[in-house]
Amino acid sequence: MRRSVFRHGLENNNYKNMSAYKFDDPEGIYFVTFTVVEWIDVFTRSEYSEIVLDSIRYCQKEKGLEVYAWVIMSNHIHLIISRNENVNDLSAIVRDFKKFTASHILKSIENNTHESRKNWMLWIFSSAGKKNKNNTNFQFWKQDNHAELLMTNKFMQQKLDYIHNNPVVAGLVDEPEYYKYSSASDYAGQKGLLKIKLLV
Repeated sequence: MRRSVFRHGLENNNYKNMSAYKFDDPEGIYFVTFTVVEWIDVFTRSEYSEIVLDSIRYCQKEKGLEVYAWVIMSNHIHLIISRNENVNDLSAIVRDFKKFTASHILKSIENNTHESRKNWMLWIFSSAGKKNKNNTNFQFWKQDNHAELLMTNKFMQQKLDYIHNNPVVAGLVDEPEYYKYSSASDYAGQKGLLKIKLLV
């Protein structure tokens, strides 16, 4: 495969100086995590998860996002992603994704007449926004993406297993492929909710 996860010679100085939390390699495949502020369990409701999925689909179709694995947990998301050859900046895709999903999920919470946690959640998001000068009103996602470049096959497999085993460890399912909001079913030979590129 063409991506840096499958490269050899990892003692090269180009890798030694790379930051573990930035998209330094434009050809790289990255493991990223997006976490809701204060670890609020937003994604226990499917309508909020669907906003995330729709935004990922849009980024795949219109912005050149490549997705290799994913999982949506109750308060955070893990992805293995890269960008295609026609796109220069993976960080811009991530920025736009987080901005769009934050705005639309907040709006969905505010308009959801069945959301019993509405006032509490909006208060938390408002409080987080006031503490962060980069926000005007609300903050939904924590700022750090924890982007990690997958430089070896072993590291890639570790992250792939970690993503797919999240729901099992959380006690939500007995087997990874039984969890709806994950790419584990794709790796088990089934069809998941998103189009992905298999790593193995």
